[in-house]
Amino acid sequence: MATAFFRTIILYLVLIIGLRLTGKRQIGELEPNELVLTMLLSDLAAVPMQDFGIPLLSGVLPIAVILCMSMLLSFLSLRSVRFRALICGEPTVIIRQGVISQQAMRRNRLTVDELMEELRCQGVTDLQTVKYAVLETSGQLSVLLYPAQQPLTPQQAGVTVADDLFLPRVIINDGRLLRENLRAAGLEEKWLARQLKEQGCRCAADVFLLTVDDAGAVVCVLKEGAT
Repeated sequence: MATAFFRTIILYLVLIIGLRLTGKRQIGELEPNELVLTMLLSDLAAVPMQDFGIPLLSGVLPIAVILCMSMLLSFLSLRSVRFRALICGEPTVIIRQGVISQQAMRRNRLTVDELMEELRCQGVTDLQTVKYAVLETSGQLSVLLYPAQQPLTPQQAGVTVADDLFLPRVIINDGRLLRENLRAAGLEEKWLARQLKEQGCRCAADVFLLTVDDAGAVVCVLKEGAT
């Protein structure tokens, strides 16, 4: 039982580290080669987890080889446009100037029902409002509406809008004080102590979330039951 536990933990950590090394896109929308990688890794990890007769190294080695191949393919894709098109494919225009390309749909085996579903997911119910619809290599459909159908922006309306959008920094995360973020915001613990006092908190452990942005706006959420 202990052997199974530790073998599973080791293989799990190897997979987590490997996927982190392949980049954040690996855990987002999957390209065809990334989908193959995920399927292979799941099979390679499952066998040594269940079969104790297989040495652990024999299970880890194929996983390491597959991850190295994935990183090599990613490197080559970055260096060569042709290689990237060969491995990942190329985006396909499904709708151009409001006209559906039936040939492109057949080539990508995209049915009318699937097209309508993708359009509905993006809030589009009228095909005549779509100028371009592009089937991306990840399988997602990017929809671009005619300018007259797009939401009006302040710039188009000739209205000047103040820039009041700031990225908040998390200072307290579930009761834990992140001192690096506090220093990055140019603040000290004395400032934090005043903020906690204003919120009626005894210490950071009573705070579920506290953020501050570049404009100095503070958002504080206390833990449930904290006084």
